[in-house]
Amino acid sequence: MIKKVFCFATIIFLTACADKKSEGKNDPDTHRQLPVLKPNRYNVAFLIMDGVYNTEFTAPYDIFQHTQFRKGVKAMNTFSVANTLEPITSFEGIRILPDFDYTRDSIPKIDILVVPSAEHHLDTDLQDTTMLNFVSKVSKEALFVTSHCDGAFVLAKSGILDSVASTTFPSDIEKYREMFPHLKVKDSVLFVHDGKFITSAGGAKSFEAALYLCEYLYGKEIAESIAGGLVIDWNLDTVPKSIPPQ
Repeated sequence: MIKKVFCFATIIFLTACADKKSEGKNDPDTHRQLPVLKPNRYNVAFLIMDGVYNTEFTAPYDIFQHTQFRKGVKAMNTFSVANTLEPITSFEGIRILPDFDYTRDSIPKIDILVVPSAEHHLDTDLQDTTMLNFVSKVSKEALFVTSHCDGAFVLAKSGILDSVASTTFPSDIEKYREMFPHLKVKDSVLFVHDGKFITSAGGAKSFEAALYLCEYLYGKEIAESIAGGLVIDWNLDTVPKSIPPQ
């Protein structure tokens, strides 16, 4: 009888502990499902925050994620990182659940960092030293660091563009030059590739910058295949750009 009572009490105790954990509203790991990151692929991280613009996030995400459906290439694992695991709300109102919190998680090695534009990339986001330090740290080992639209302001503020050419959203070029007078700024181009950095004008042209990186890594045929799958006319020769001599 005593043995039965002990077992019953143990079950109640374990159940209560499990219920308490599941009720933890401040436990961001509850019911969390991590993305599947397959080996022998490029790990591509998208840095997102409240106010991120849909197109600058989803355009390169679509391009890079579609590499997984091409044979004979080192495809890309795509995932998002933020300073929280709570839902991120884009400028247009879409709620996005981040995959990793870079302030507390063990982040997979990032081969390609993508910084889409966000609503406050010209002001308050540039005061976020934790985020800027994360960008600077990742850039040291990443193969490529890319930005779209005003994401270039984040890269510039972190100091990683000091020795390279870059560009940003066309109507913010003057603001970019004013804020970072020491930078070599290109205008009248859709994207700039200098070293490991690719900065783009953003908007719908974020597709072009992402397709360029695919062509750089995989060749023209693969880039055209990915573009065709998304009904995009792609011809690198016709795109206004600044890239290294071939």
